[in-house]
Amino acid sequence: MEISQRQLKILLIILKNGALSSSAIHAKIIEEGDKISLITIKRALSAMAASGLLVVSGSGPSISYEVSARGRLFTPIDAEEYCIVEPDKRFGLSRYNVELFQAVPADIFEESESKVLNAATAEYKKRTKNISAVVQKKELERLVIELAWKSSKIEGNTYTLLDTERLIFKNQEAAGHDKKEARMILNHKEAFTFIRQNLSFFCNLTRANLEKLHAVLVKDLSVDLGLRKKPVGVVGSKYQPLDNGYQIEEAVKELSKIISTQNTPYAKALLALVGISYIQPFEDGNKRTARLMANALLISHGLAPLSYRSVDENEYREAMLVFYEINSLLPLKRIFIGQYEFAATNYAVK
Repeated sequence: MEISQRQLKILLIILKNGALSSSAIHAKIIEEGDKISLITIKRALSAMAASGLLVVSGSGPSISYEVSARGRLFTPIDAEEYCIVEPDKRFGLSRYNVELFQAVPADIFEESESKVLNAATAEYKKRTKNISAVVQKKELERLVIELAWKSSKIEGNTYTLLDTERLIFKNQEAAGHDKKEARMILNHKEAFTFIRQNLSFFCNLTRANLEKLHAVLVKDLSVDLGLRKKPVGVVGSKYQPLDNGYQIEEAVKELSKIISTQNTPYAKALLALVGISYIQPFEDGNKRTARLMANALLISHGLAPLSYRSVDENEYREAMLVFYEINSLLPLKRIFIGQYEFAATNYAVK
């Protein structure tokens, strides 16, 4: 969805201040030094409402405008700038947005983005077409090591890449590290192996495959299995996930339904990545499960798996925080596209 600079300015004003009248929006824009007429603002607001970016409430002089769930999804946000502000002083949401997944269109990628992803896939298929069994084995080992290392590192694991390689190849734990760090990494390996051995199980997200994948990833880490029955918090965020067991079940069901309607495996994978993290359906291990589920959806459709090797952990966390609090998909979508391009040109794993 193309959003002009004027529309972006309006969206940010409403996000920061809540529902506003056209006159109040106009006054805010004037305060920011933009000399523009009220009638021009009213025309812009009407166009944004017609395109689904805004929701209109009230009538006559009491009409006010609020950013819709669809508008939130596609509002460009500078994640680093947003996250510099202390959590309790940010202008984002603190509660789960029940309208969010219903607002997701059938394809969340623009045409130009789809071309990038399809070109990367073409390169990936070309590179893996006649790969030998020996090379395939080495490439798979490299991918698993780098995925297990970086996905664990994003969660605060202190193993280095070389530590991870020794652990996976020689079952040799790094000295001076908590044993749970080694277990986390080995669980990533087991989860990826489980996915590859059960590809037909992962053509779409279901509660069954979600819970099974989570169980593999938190094995021997003292984490309760199944959908959680108690509240959880998010470090560094004002966002509070759902705390009602029935609502969590319904949210997982809704996410599964929305993913099944997506036109491309890329969109399915990205929505799993953000959706599972947003719902936080488990006591712990949610983002790990989200990353591996995204991979499961990609490789079950013959696409390149992501290692996240080149992702900046802070950038990833900031993008996720923006989705939690603003519901903007764009920062994480940029990361996803970049990581897919990286994976498609750096690994040869069929």
